[in-house]
Amino acid sequence: AIPSFADAFFESMSGFTTTGSTILPEIESLPKGILLWRSITHWFGGMGIIVLTIAILPFLGIGGMSLFKAESPGPISDRLKPRITQTAKLLWGVYVLLTATELILLMLGGMDFYHSLNHSFATMATGGFSTKNLSLAGETPYTQYIVIIFMFIAGTNFSLHYHWMRGDFMSVYKSTEFKVYVFIVLFASFFIFTDVFQLYAGAVEPAIRDVLFHVIAVITTTGFATSDFELWSNSSQIMTLALMFIGGMAGSTSGGMKVIRVILLIKFAFNQFVKVLHPRAIVPIKVGETRIEDKVIRDVLGFFVLYMFILGISIYLLILFGLDLESAIGSAVTAINNIGPGLNLTGPTDNFGFLPDISKWLLSFLMLVGRLEVLTVIILLAPSYWKK
Repeated sequence: AIPSFADAFFESMSGFTTTGSTILPEIESLPKGILLWRSITHWFGGMGIIVLTIAILPFLGIGGMSLFKAESPGPISDRLKPRITQTAKLLWGVYVLLTATELILLMLGGMDFYHSLNHSFATMATGGFSTKNLSLAGETPYTQYIVIIFMFIAGTNFSLHYHWMRGDFMSVYKSTEFKVYVFIVLFASFFIFTDVFQLYAGAVEPAIRDVLFHVIAVITTTGFATSDFELWSNSSQIMTLALMFIGGMAGSTSGGMKVIRVILLIKFAFNQFVKVLHPRAIVPIKVGETRIEDKVIRDVLGFFVLYMFILGISIYLLILFGLDLESAIGSAVTAINNIGPGLNLTGPTDNFGFLPDISKWLLSFLMLVGRLEVLTVIILLAPSYWKK
């Protein structure tokens, strides 16, 4: 079923990093065991193999802390328990509970246990591997709405899930990032709906469902599909590309830059604009009532510059390896943001199997860089880290 080692590595990396890109053209012809394994790689990758490592191997010390901070839902600044192992176990408990809930709801809608299990794994991991060639395009509206809800949940900070389960509903209203996340989803959905509604011949509900599914699947970097967005207008595709970059909330299983980083970058740009107009003004950067330290801003700026540099170099290399510009941009963006489908030749109805092995190796590296949020990979490759 898997033609070469490069293909197998690409598929495995796509699974464990919850990217969801595939080299397989005919999903439904594969043995169920292979399809289940793909979904399992998603599920374990969703919370991070690193969390398991820290829960089992706490002697990693500061190394464990830095990796946990980079990968695990529930950032250290908002950790729920004082010890990493306790936090990891707590978050895994929430993760398992949400997965089981989605599984039951999908089965109540008529989907059999096998397909419900696979899609629950992929949804909560924001992965996107499906057991069907058409992804979720042929499923009932009930099933699609259930997946929409759980994709949205998976794109939120897992510490919020914990607070919700304890009855602390005010935590939602206190989260600036959550409110911006909801706003982006609603705005992008309205924008795309008004742009593509004429394609649905007046059928309002299917249009709303397809657009909402698409927007949430992209911003949470899940990558499931119920429609081919490449048939939509350029403005809708540009909005889709923007959502690919933004990603879900920090502390979720989503990829992308994360909503909080986008908020801080916009606030930093506004802050610099104010300083140009009023050079002596001291304007602190705040998120909600919290004043953001300069070090945090420097880290975000450093992440953004490194992220864009790696992305730019990768697009250039993919063009050298034979891809056209649109396909190269789509492939690099989808890999580093852990989304799944790209653009043009690697769009939602296509796969990555035709790429030369060197391109698959490059994209596999981008998936890892994106999943560990760039800086962690650089740290791991630095000899000074291991000397400590």
